[in-house]
Amino acid sequence: MSWNAARVGGRPTIRSAAGWRGSATSGSGRATSWPPTPSARKKRRIRRQILALPRRSVVLSQDETDLLLFPPLRAGWAPRGEPAKVWLAGGNARRVVFGAMNLRTGTRLLVPRPKGRSADFQAFLAEVRRRYRGWHVALLLDEDPSHTAKASLKASGGIELLWLPKRSPELNPMDTLWGQAKDVISADKQDGTIEDHVDRFLAYLNGLSGREALHTSGVLSGNFWLRRVLSKKFCGSA
Repeated sequence: MSWNAARVGGRPTIRSAAGWRGSATSGSGRATSWPPTPSARKKRRIRRQILALPRRSVVLSQDETDLLLFPPLRAGWAPRGEPAKVWLAGGNARRVVFGAMNLRTGTRLLVPRPKGRSADFQAFLAEVRRRYRGWHVALLLDEDPSHTAKASLKASGGIELLWLPKRSPELNPMDTLWGQAKDVISADKQDGTIEDHVDRFLAYLNGLSGREALHTSGVLSGNFWLRRVLSKKFCGSA
């Protein structure tokens, strides 16, 4: 491979025969510049979309989570040297909780549904419309099949969808909030019915103040990836 030196803006660069170009340093090493990853590009696009929102807008983080009658086992006791018994059953009652949180105020909208299909997501969108009537809604969400179904996209008309990068649950504050609530309510605890489990789960989340929800979900962290753009004064107290 042959290399040709060039200068861009007074700074030496290196160009290969294949056309690659990167920054060079005066030392023994060579600094390179790489194009942003698809995830980084999506994050930048979301920040630009939020900054371009009209003044009377709310930015909501959306996600859903499964609740099961038989709880996730995080810890258990057993005599030393003996395996712990873990009881299993052929069936397990299940409910799906859809949720959205205002990233400025911490206000939450939580809707339990029998399943997590596109029809259930569309029912949740209808609740979002009712709660935020008169507001421009921007919904931060992942590309779950229930969200990207044609009927769901049609039902979301008028709601601005901010699609998160794939396989990036750490960017969604609702995902973090679910995990914190399950640690307190669901893990290692057995309810009599799935409805009891759902009621306790919702009661815990609804009992958090807005600031507690923002703190627990990581939104108030100095490293939260949307911290700067959320300082824009378009979000009210909805």
